[in-house]
Amino acid sequence: MDYVGRQGIFGLIKKPTVSDIEKLYLHHEEKHGFSGMLGSLDCRDWEWFCCSYAFKAHYVRRDHGPNPFILLEVVASQDLWIWHAFFGVVGSNNDIIVLYQSPLFNELNTGRAPEILFVANGVTYRSGYYLVDGIYPELASLVKTIPEPADDDHK
Repeated sequence: MDYVGRQGIFGLIKKPTVSDIEKLYLHHEEKHGFSGMLGSLDCRDWEWFCCSYAFKAHYVRRDHGPNPFILLEVVASQDLWIWHAFFGVVGSNNDIIVLYQSPLFNELNTGRAPEILFVANGVTYRSGYYLVDGIYPELASLVKTIPEPADDDHK
């Protein structure tokens, strides 16, 4: 149980341990048939109404209008328990920049993430993956949910 009394897979927001990852693998395999899935990843734009004038230019993006916003990167487990949250820093005004600054993906990309094997389609993999939408780059740890998007809403 966490600090607000909610029951979750990990008990509190923390980096998943080997045991936690094994539980995620097991759940997604049993429930959905997805071997090695860790969770889903997305970024959310939040308009920052109280941003000071001095910082405004760092948090404005033309395609989002004149108001500043910040990005929150989130990974959620199957029960919607958010076990990774990372707010982008100054100038990180798109999903890809936030991804490359994220402590979670820095560990994956540098090989410091726990190595927990799983097998899918007869192939053994060293670490799990996250479901993402079409904006994310082609990385072994990211699997796009719609491989051939038919319209702009799914790209």
